[in-house]
Amino acid sequence: MSDTTWPSTPPTDCPFPQSPTLRGITFTGRNAHYTNADTWYPSWGSDDVLYTPWTDGSFGEEMKRPFDCSSKASDEANAGRDGNAGTGQARIIGNDPLALTVENLGIEYASPAPYGGRYPCGSLMHNGIWYYGTYCLDESGRTAEDGRPLNWDILGPFVGFRISRDFGKTWEETPHTPVNPLFGETGKNGGKIKIGTPHVVDFGKNMQHSPDGKAYLVGHGAVRPDAELAWICGDQSYLCRVTPSPETMNDPGAYEFFGGHDAAGKPIWTNDFSAIKPLLDWQGRIGHATITYNAPLKKYLYCITDGGNTISSYNSYILESDAITGPWKLVSFMERFGQQAYFLNIPSKFISGDGRTVWLCYSANFTNHYLGTEWAPNPPGSQYSLCLQEMKLGTVG
Repeated sequence: MSDTTWPSTPPTDCPFPQSPTLRGITFTGRNAHYTNADTWYPSWGSDDVLYTPWTDGSFGEEMKRPFDCSSKASDEANAGRDGNAGTGQARIIGNDPLALTVENLGIEYASPAPYGGRYPCGSLMHNGIWYYGTYCLDESGRTAEDGRPLNWDILGPFVGFRISRDFGKTWEETPHTPVNPLFGETGKNGGKIKIGTPHVVDFGKNMQHSPDGKAYLVGHGAVRPDAELAWICGDQSYLCRVTPSPETMNDPGAYEFFGGHDAAGKPIWTNDFSAIKPLLDWQGRIGHATITYNAPLKKYLYCITDGGNTISSYNSYILESDAITGPWKLVSFMERFGQQAYFLNIPSKFISGDGRTVWLCYSANFTNHYLGTEWAPNPPGSQYSLCLQEMKLGTVG
C-alpha cells in the first residue's frame, strides 16, 4: 500500500486561484466500504455517533431486495407505498473508519408528487434532535447516446425537514410538501432551483465549531433557462443559515440568505430570498456540494462534483477558505475521480489532530449497478456503497 498523489488538472476557465497554503490531495491507499447503498451524509451527534441518511441499493437483512426511493420504481425494487417514495436512515458507530458498525434505522415514506422521486439531502443531529431534509427530482425524457433513458435529471425543490426527537426511532413529518416547499422554489414548467440538494455544513461534534451557533446550508442551482441543472450538475452554489430548533428549521422566515459582499468586502445576510447571491459561480461545473470545517487548520473545505451529463464520468474538486463566505481557493481538481464519484463529503469526526489527514466519504459508479457500465474503481475501493478513503492534504509552509 503506497501513497498516490492525484494530479490536479483544473480547466483553463477555472475561476478559483490555487491555494497558497493547501496544495494537492494524496490518497494513502487505506479505504473501506460498507453496505450496497448510497447517499451518505454523516452528522456527528453529542453521543459520539454519526447519524446519516441513505437510499437506493440494499442495506441490512430486511433489505434483501434492492431499494429505490423513486415513487415509480417496480415492486421488485421495494419502492414506495401508494405512490410514496422512501428514504432511509442509519447510524454509524466507531472511531476507526476501517472498523465501523453501520446500523440501519429503517425507511420513512413521503409523497414526491408532482415529481417522480424524493431523495435525502441536508441532515443535522443537534442537541439530540435529528433534522432530515429531502428534495425532489423529475424525469427528463432524454436518452443517452445508446438510447437508454436519462431518468431523474430535472432538479426539483428542497421540501423541508422531518424531525426526530428520539434518535431516528420516530419522526414528525415536515409541514411542507413538494408543491409548497420550504423556500417556495419549483422545478416544473422550466423553473430553476437555487437551493438544490442543500447540505448542512459540518461544524464538528454537535455543531461545536459553528461561528455563531447557526446551522449553515449549502446548495447548488442555476438561473440560465438552458442550464443543465440536475442532482449532480449546475452553475452556482448558494448559502443560507438558521438557528436550529424544531420551530425554526421549517420556518422560511427564520432563514438568512447570503446576499454577496458589501463595498468593504463584508458578507451581506438578508431574510429576502429574492436577494440571494451565488457563493460560487462556474457555468456547468457546480453540482453537488458540501462544506466541512477543519478545526485544526482553521479552514473550511468545500467538496464539489462536476457531474457531466449525469451518467458520464465525474470530476471532483476541493476548495478551501478561512471564512465560510470566501474567498475560495483551489486545493485540487481531480478529473474522473472515482471514476464516477458523487456525494463527496469530509466527516469532521475523522479529521486528524493536525488537520492534515482526513477521510473522504462518497459513493461511486452507480451506473455500473443500474445501467451496466464498466467504470473501473479509481482509486481502488471506489464503488456503489458507503466509501471511505484516507487522504492527506498537501500543505505549504
